[in-house]
Amino acid sequence: MARGAILGLMVCLMATAVMGEDPYVYYTWNVTYGTIAPLGTPQQGILINGQFPGPEINGTSNNNIVVNVFNNLDEPLLFTWSGIQQRKNSWQDGTLGTQCPIAPGSNYTYKFQVKDQIGSYFYYPTTGLQRAAGGIGGIRVYSRLLIPVPYADPADEYWVLIGDWFGKSHTTLKKFLDSGRSMGRPDGVHIMGKSNSVEPLYTMESGKTYKYRICNVGLKDTLNFRIQGHSMKLVEMEGSHTVQNMYDSLDVHVGQCYSVLVTADKEPKDYYLVASTRFTKNVLTTTAVIRYSNGVGPASPIIPPAPVGWAWSLNQLRSFRWNLTASAARPNPQGSYHYGQINITRTIKLVNTASRVNGKLRYAINGVSHVDSETPLKLAEYYGVADKVFKYDIISDDPPTVITDITLAPNVINATFRTFIEIILENPTKTIQSYNLDGYSFFAVAVEPGKWTPEKRKNYNLLDGVSRHTIQVFPKSWAAIMLTFDNAGMWNLRSENTENKYLGQQLYISVLSPEFSNRDEYNLPDTQLVCGIVKDLPRPAIKYT
Repeated sequence: MARGAILGLMVCLMATAVMGEDPYVYYTWNVTYGTIAPLGTPQQGILINGQFPGPEINGTSNNNIVVNVFNNLDEPLLFTWSGIQQRKNSWQDGTLGTQCPIAPGSNYTYKFQVKDQIGSYFYYPTTGLQRAAGGIGGIRVYSRLLIPVPYADPADEYWVLIGDWFGKSHTTLKKFLDSGRSMGRPDGVHIMGKSNSVEPLYTMESGKTYKYRICNVGLKDTLNFRIQGHSMKLVEMEGSHTVQNMYDSLDVHVGQCYSVLVTADKEPKDYYLVASTRFTKNVLTTTAVIRYSNGVGPASPIIPPAPVGWAWSLNQLRSFRWNLTASAARPNPQGSYHYGQINITRTIKLVNTASRVNGKLRYAINGVSHVDSETPLKLAEYYGVADKVFKYDIISDDPPTVITDITLAPNVINATFRTFIEIILENPTKTIQSYNLDGYSFFAVAVEPGKWTPEKRKNYNLLDGVSRHTIQVFPKSWAAIMLTFDNAGMWNLRSENTENKYLGQQLYISVLSPEFSNRDEYNLPDTQLVCGIVKDLPRPAIKYT
């Protein structure tokens, strides 16, 4: 009898556990203009709760994140959460293809889950050129307590948000692009919103090890990051534990985040954090100071040099490897795919080009330069009026060898749910390209100079690196990513170069659940903003069941 009572109690507890939600973390953001000086000269920036960089989002795997954003700017506002997969929930992705912007003087509450994710990410505004004015901040996602992490807890953790910066306002830069000209070159580089600051950014105690979460939140340039006199042990990259190699410096491409361990085992004094541009004719460099708590003496004026040439950067990218013996956000090993046994159902080749349309600079993918519509693509699709807003698949999977004409239109391709796809990104230009795909991580990557051919598919086995959501395509080179479209929704594939993205180097991938099931994709949230041609239409009845 007692045993039966115990079993009954266990069943009740299990049912309660199943029905219970994961913990919630709440934030309230007041977004305003304010004076900032990333390069030492005061200019107008975008602040969150009076801060630049903005406040950190701090959660644990599977936490529900709720961010109530009050827009006190004089322009519409959206935030995207770079690297957060938004499982079943492209409604919260914060791009103009999925959401209506938050109008000035109003607010909107984002609600999303960091489902089965760990690592270092960041957020930024996506409307216009607002990223050039600030509104950026870090997203830290810890492993759950029962999930082992493949290194000892550090003494402390420090954010290092780095990026190139323009002295001109974001509205001026937007006018440049709208008029048909380029933004030009950045004016400097910042570390945590400051340049060449003499006050210590962080303090370390001798003998202790610290985690630095490094993200390139800039607009155009790859940055090389290094710590004077110290090596860095790479332990995590875009949500994956890595084989723990040591590096004297790291090329951090736009949109990328690394987590490294640094041990304070040098002479106690000050040292420089250094960030400098790569692949640019004129190298821009900035420094910040870290101080040993028992240190005496300033940092050496001799700044460690950055590497030269993009081949070095490509080889460093090839050195990144998944730690296949470590658990990820769940208690199972990472990287369980056997790449050679996967049946690839579709190969999509994407070629970026630049040209002028009616005398104005535009960037394109497969000859189409994306234009945002007044009605978000996802809303048009959900309301059943997609044919009035855009056309699917106006680009082909295999573009012509020579692309001459550029078409301006919303660029949306269809993908079949839960199929394995490879995407080939070709870069015929002389500049490095960095791409981000919302909603997914790539579980296999290959990168090479020259042109891609089907025979080079074997290089996945040679060059498969860590799972990631950004990928670099080096000059006159190609990159291949393999992924499964297992996340229903409308997802943005974009250039991380802000100028290229604004001028059309992006597209959307529509992945629909064939069963229209709420198990695969959430319904339109009751609080979702509506705009464009669907603004006055009755909301569809519950679509996914």
